[in-house]
Amino acid sequence: MTRLIIWRHGNTDWNAASRVQGQTDVPLNDLGREQARTAAPLLAALRPDAIVASDLSRAADTAAALAALTGLPVRTDPRLRERHFGLWQGLVLTEAAERHPAEFARWRAGDPDPGAGIETLDDLGKRIGAAFQDAADLAPGGTVVVTTHGGGARQGVGQLLGWEHAVLRTVGPLSNCHWTELRHDDARGWHLRAHNVGLITVPATTEAV
Repeated sequence: MTRLIIWRHGNTDWNAASRVQGQTDVPLNDLGREQARTAAPLLAALRPDAIVASDLSRAADTAAALAALTGLPVRTDPRLRERHFGLWQGLVLTEAAERHPAEFARWRAGDPDPGAGIETLDDLGKRIGAAFQDAADLAPGGTVVVTTHGGGARQGVGQLLGWEHAVLRTVGPLSNCHWTELRHDDARGWHLRAHNVGLITVPATTEAV
């Protein structure tokens, strides 16, 4: 049975300010680095066989905290980047709502293609889901930790599980430095074992930012 641990990066100043990061390369803040150091021993205890991360620094540096304990290299994969948020990247959510009210309303309602240059949920799920599967294939029957982003994590999980958008909207966001656990076997395929696992340090931030 293959175990895939999907780990969201630690906190950033843009998370704290509800500023849309998307694929902007925003670094971890002090809290985020502490979250990564605190979570890393819990994940190291799972005896991972491989670590894969988004190439954005907030994810790669989170993964590095685990690599420091396990001695494993961090493989980076740009397909694991967060959803591209088009015209909203760099805006505080309130600014996005003011400047693009129609698109913001569609996004809030769960429209998979809200406009404003935002990557569609279908494209996001396919991109991240393929990266998750390739990461899992690095250690069949073993454990792989993938460090990625909140919105991307949810869509990638949905892609592997075959869940529709309406189902995914009922799943709460990952808090910073929390993780989802999926397992795969030949009889059942991919299935969800746990979600939003980790130590509570701050309230969950909106996954998209």
